[in-house]
Parts: sequence; C-alpha cells; structure tokens
Amino acid sequence: MEVYETLPVVPLRDVVVFPHMMMPFVIGRPSSTRALEHALLKDKRIFLAAQHDASTDDPKPDDVYTMGCVANVVQSLKLPDGNIKVLVEGVDRARAIEWKEDKGFFRVVVKVLPKQKDTGSDVETTMSRVVTLFEQYVKLSNNLHYDAMIAAVRVDDPGKLADTIAAHLLVGVDEKQNLLEIISPLERLNRIAGILEIEVDKLQVDRRIQSRVKKQMEKAQKEYYLNEKMKAIQKELGRKDEKGNEIDELKKKIETAKMPKEVEEKAVQELKRLEAMPPMSAEATVSRNYLDWLIAVPWHKKTRENRDLKHAESVLNEDHYGLDKIKDRILEFLAVRSLVKKPKATILTFSGPPGVGKTSLAKSIARAMNRKFVRLSLGGVRDEAEIRGHRRTYIGAFPGQIIQMMKKAGSMNPVFLLDEVDKMSMDFRGDPSAALLEVLDPEQNNAFLDHYLDVEYDLSNVMFICTANVLHTIPQALRDRMEVLQLAGYTEQEKVEIAKRFLAPKAVEGAGLTAENIVISDEALQTIIQRYTREAGVRNLEREISSVCRKVARKVVVEGKTFKAHITGDKVTEFLGVPRFRPSLAEEQNEVGIATGLAWTEVGGELLVSEATLMPGKGKLTLTGKLGDVMQESAQAALSYVRSKAAELSLPEDFHSKLDVHVHVPEGAIPKDGPSAGITMATALISALTKIPTRRDVAMTGEITLRGKVLPIGGVKEKVLAAHRAGVTNIVMPRDNEKDLADIPANVLSALDVHLVSTMDEVIKIALAGPLPARLPAPAVVSDVSETNDGRTH
Repeated sequence: MEVYETLPVVPLRDVVVFPHMMMPFVIGRPSSTRALEHALLKDKRIFLAAQHDASTDDPKPDDVYTMGCVANVVQSLKLPDGNIKVLVEGVDRARAIEWKEDKGFFRVVVKVLPKQKDTGSDVETTMSRVVTLFEQYVKLSNNLHYDAMIAAVRVDDPGKLADTIAAHLLVGVDEKQNLLEIISPLERLNRIAGILEIEVDKLQVDRRIQSRVKKQMEKAQKEYYLNEKMKAIQKELGRKDEKGNEIDELKKKIETAKMPKEVEEKAVQELKRLEAMPPMSAEATVSRNYLDWLIAVPWHKKTRENRDLKHAESVLNEDHYGLDKIKDRILEFLAVRSLVKKPKATILTFSGPPGVGKTSLAKSIARAMNRKFVRLSLGGVRDEAEIRGHRRTYIGAFPGQIIQMMKKAGSMNPVFLLDEVDKMSMDFRGDPSAALLEVLDPEQNNAFLDHYLDVEYDLSNVMFICTANVLHTIPQALRDRMEVLQLAGYTEQEKVEIAKRFLAPKAVEGAGLTAENIVISDEALQTIIQRYTREAGVRNLEREISSVCRKVARKVVVEGKTFKAHITGDKVTEFLGVPRFRPSLAEEQNEVGIATGLAWTEVGGELLVSEATLMPGKGKLTLTGKLGDVMQESAQAALSYVRSKAAELSLPEDFHSKLDVHVHVPEGAIPKDGPSAGITMATALISALTKIPTRRDVAMTGEITLRGKVLPIGGVKEKVLAAHRAGVTNIVMPRDNEKDLADIPANVLSALDVHLVSTMDEVIKIALAGPLPARLPAPAVVSDVSETNDGRTH
C-alpha cells in the first residue's frame, strides 16, 4: 500500500540524513525556522532533503534533491543568537511529489518508500564482508570511535546496517545522496563495500606516509634538539657555535682574499647557501670545498720581481754553462719588463734533445727573476679536464692542474713550466692541447675559465715556459703561440766544463765522498764522454761519473777514509769496464763506394754511412737499411742523376743495363728517413762506379735534385756537433744553410772546414780522394756500315 504525507520541508547544507540515524544540526534560515515551528505544533514529523549547492541561501524546489528522509524532531533548543539547535531521528526514505508554499515556508507531499527485506546467503555474506571492511575503516580513521562504531553495526537488518554505515562514512554529499536513493539493501551494501575498499586503501597509504613523515620529523627534531643543546653547552662554556665560527672565518677569508668584484659576489652568494644548509649534508661539503678553492687561489698576491740584469746574468751563468742564446733572450725579456710597466706576455718554448738542461734552465729563470716556480708535466695527459677541471656537479670534482698549480705557487706571477708539451695525446675525453690554446694565448689568458671555479682567472702575469724534445707532434695552432728557442746538443768541450763545474761535484757529494778521496782529471772526463756516452745531453755522462764515484766510495769504506783515487784517462776502464763506443772517426781509411753522411735524431746529431756496391745484372736498384719512403726516393733521384751524367763521369752510356746497384745504410734495425742523405748516396754511387775512393775525413748533408742542385736541410747545428764529436774535419753542406752556422760555437767552427756547395759537381770535387777520369769521347757517326765475319758492326 502506498503512503503519502504532507510535511514541512527543511533543506540541508552538506548533510544527508539516513533512516535510523540521530543527527544534530542548527537551523538559521527564516523559512526553515517556520517549517520547524509548524512541525513542532503538529506531530513533530519533518521532511529533510539535501541541497544541490550548499551556497544557495534561499533554495527553491529545483535546488533540492527529491529523495530525502522523513524524520522525527527529538529535541530543539533556541540559541541566544536566534538560531535553533535541533536533534532529529531519521525514520523512512521518502520522495517529494509536490511542493506547496505556505506562510513563508514550503510543505511537500511525499511518498514514503516502504522498507525492503532481502534474505538469503548472498545478503549474509555481503553483510559480513561490509562489517569487516568497516572495522578496518574505523581502525584506520582517526575521526571515529572504534567501540561505538562496532556496537552500532551489530544488527541483523541489512537495510539498517547499510544506512548506519552510510551515515558514518567520511565521503562527499553526492556519494551519500546516491546511497540514500538506492532502495535495495543488498545493492546498497555492495555499493558501500566498494566505497569502503577504496577508502581503506587511501587510509593505508595515508598511514604509511604519515608514519614516514613522523619518523623524519622525529629525526629532524632530535637533531634540532641536540644541536640546540650543543649550542647551549658551548654558550655556557663561553665558546662560539662551530658552524657559526666556520661561517665567520670564511667571511673574513673572503674579505682578505681581495677577489675581483664578480668573484667576491659569487663567493658571498655561495656562503649564504652554505649557511642555510645542514652542516653534515653532502651538498654542504661540496659548497665548503668550492669556497676553500676560491679563497686559496691567489687573486692579488704577487712576488716582487728582481729586474737587475747583472744579478740575473750571474744566476744563469752560475747554474748553466753555455746556452748563450737562451740566456740573452731571458735578459732581453727582463730588460723590456724594466722599461714597460705591463709588457705583452711571451710564451717561451725550449726545444731540444733529452738531458740538455731545459727543465733546470726554467728553474734558474725563476730564481734569477725572484719568482715562484711551479712545474706541470704534460707527458701522457689525454683528458681536457686535466687542464680545465671538472664541473662541480660531478662527485669528487676538482679544479684543473693550471688552477691547482697557481694555488701551489701562491702568487699571480710565477714561472710556470709546462714540461714535455710534445708528449700530450687525445682520446674520447677531449684534446688537452686544444684547452692549452687559451692558457698560452696572451690575448685570452687574462680571462681563463676553469670549469670547477666557473669564474674568470687572470693568467696574464704568469711567465709560461714549455719544453719539448720535438716540435712536429705539437699541433700547429699551439706552436703558433710559442716562441721556440732551440737547445742543440753540447760540444765535447762544453760537456767537459759542465762535468767539472756541476756533475762531478754533485756526484762526489752524492756518494758521500770529499775532494780528499777522489780527483777526476779532464782527460778522464774526455774518455768517459768519447767512449762511454754517445748523446746530445749530459744525463748518461752524469750516470757514468756517479758510477765511478760509487766504486771509489766502496774502496773508501774498505780501505779507510784516507784512501784517495786519481782518475785518469787510462784508469777509466778499471772503473767502467770495456768502452761501449769506438772512438772518433767514421772510417779508418778512404774506401770505394762509401760516403759519410750526417743525420739528425731526437737525441742530437749522428754520423750516417751510406754504402754502394755493384754487381753484374740488369739495372735493378736495391735499397736496404730500413729506409723510409722519402729516403728511398732520394736514392732513386741520386741514381737518375748519375745516369744523366754518365758521359761526364767517364761511364759507358749503357752501364745501368749491365749492373745491379745495391745501396745500404748500416745499423739496419734503426728506421731512417728524410731527404738530407741525397748527396751522400749520390757520392757513394759515383765512387763505386768510378772506382775512386771517398775521403774518410769528409761528412756531408744535403738534398739532391735530378739536375744536381743541392737543396737546404734542417738540424745543421746538431749535425755539425756530431761531426765534431766524431773527429771529422771537413763538412759539406748546402750554401743556403750558411745562415745556420751562426748558431754553432766558435771553437767548433774553428776546428772544421765547412764547404758550402750549390751543385753536385762541387760535392764530387771535395768528397772524392782523386780526380775523375778523362771524359769518354762521344762515339763517331759513320755513313756506311760494314759487317765483319764474326757479325760485329764497325
């Protein structure tokens, strides 16, 4: 049977009332107050329905849900502000059919919906599942009383259970209104089960997050508490806070560092960041290290430069013998600095064989100028970050070696030695020689940017000196920035002086001896130089002298401190054993088919003998001795020249078709290349073909052309010194190399006869031990040809 009632209506904001539910709320709107008063005068029954929009102050029928709840007014209390506090109990679901306006409030005709009763195993199972989920929900929720809620859901009626749980769910008005409008208890329970599962999952996630946050907060609070306690204890002891003390100290250091404005601003900014960080965090360590580097690098400090030329000259002469050209260049540099306040920086590069004093010369320059000295070895460096540093984002990042060495120097104007600059290489990590372009460019290095510091640093006051054994491995762009000073090998006389002044006293002291224990004669030093060393520098010479001193030291220990050894030329073999090198002259006597050439190597000059021999054959040219492509082509050019000059050399025109020629350059295991052996091989060929021996005391160097021209070559000084060491007295070289003779010591030139030539004819006249045979007459041309009985023409 359908039941209809006409009841006053009260629209509710953000509240949905369910049957079996006790709900308190406050009524304040005049229309709602009049509706309540009307209900109280009758049977205390009222229709409660939720508004669609809670912000509507004067709701019309369309603003209120049609499904609501018929409720009994249990209690009402008028408040001092005119509002009425009401307690109601939901009774039945009802649907509004018709709205009527009556004396300032609405009355509605409602259809009361009968309660449905669902039975069966599905209902019981669903009820049990919903109760279990609701228990979990109540446990996880902080807003519901567990015991009261569990007692409230201990009911057998599925409809009442569904409405009770729905009333206590912390969900939105729309969701609760949907539950109110579901008439079937089983369907309502299933809907509630789905909502509870979602809400339980949400609450579990919230609980986990809350637990984690709580732990972090507890840890932070504990640290804060302990830090505050430590501060209080230190304050009680009269000490400052350690972090505050560190920050103050860094501030003072930044002020005293006298950094450029931009750098100081960056340092202050970084200091503020550090101040805001927890002292033990990883980021704080990175920031602190960065500030330490910014402060440690010299920004204004310079050493006072000594520009006294006499003092500089005396220091250079005191440390090194010879090297006059280098010393003159250093003195010129100092003279310019005395006249110009800020002269343009120069990058000096010392190039020469090992052991000639390149590195020690740089130290002497620093001492002569009263500057700090730092040395960076670039041998084997293949990473660009070695020069520029790593960015701070990398773990364990550091500035590049340039900035590290500037910190080590402690001044802005040191002498900075870039040692072995020719030994750099490159790989996937970058090319360090390209990074050096900025460092060694006077136009750019006043704003050198290190990746770690990330601020510009002025390197324009630094005196950069580079050293290299060879120049061809240095990239052209880098070589263009250098002023190259060549250090050739030492002469025998210079080596004797160096040994007397520096090496021998150092070796004697290193072996624990005194001048009373050992005397080394000049003759002994010459013997060691000639027969135990073969080098451009003096490293092996130092080793051999040290070896002699060690053997004398042993005798001093065995025979007593009064033992004294006089080392003469004859006694050297007693201490050093069998000589390693045969003496002086390239050849013992004049020989046919042999010519002495001069070669340049990384360790100085060497004698290079070329041998030519002839065999019956068909004109084949064989070249041996591990010759490079250029040298092989020189040999072919020499043979072609000889063939073109066959008549002048009194050779049969067809000699090449009846002979095989073999050219060999001894010491076949050593690779050889270059064009400068052209005239040597041509001379050896001419000697072999004409049977005229070559002079043993002549050494030669020069490139040959097919026309017999002699072209200039390189390495003149090293080659001349090698000839002098070997005892050669005559040197043949291209006329165009006359300018290079200025670099050769006067005492060496005076002991040599240097023959400057332009053509191969001049070379032959000097190199051969005898004159060429008379020129063969040209064959006569005859008009008639008669044949002899044996078939020959005549």
